[in-house]
Amino acid sequence: MEAFQQLWAVVIVLGLLCGGFWLLKRKGWARTALRRGADDGMPRLEIVDRLPLTPQHSLHLVRLADRTLLIGLSPNGCNLLECTPNGAASPARREH
Repeated sequence: MEAFQQLWAVVIVLGLLCGGFWLLKRKGWARTALRRGADDGMPRLEIVDRLPLTPQHSLHLVRLADRTLLIGLSPNGCNLLECTPNGAASPARREH
């Protein structure tokens, strides 16, 4: 009978840990390090940069396989602003 109580306590503790971790992941407060990359070991999806414009609006530069995407995020959703191949020449920068 005592072994059953100990087993039950272990199951409850593990359940609480799993439930807590699931909740943290769902809220975005925890990330797992398990990332599935391409065959060559490079990740297929990579966030290159993020530029916050306002508290609810931002620009994200994302590398997806062989393309670079510029995505605008707002409360209304997200919009693909530009998509270029990784090997394409980028526009010349202005020197300040």
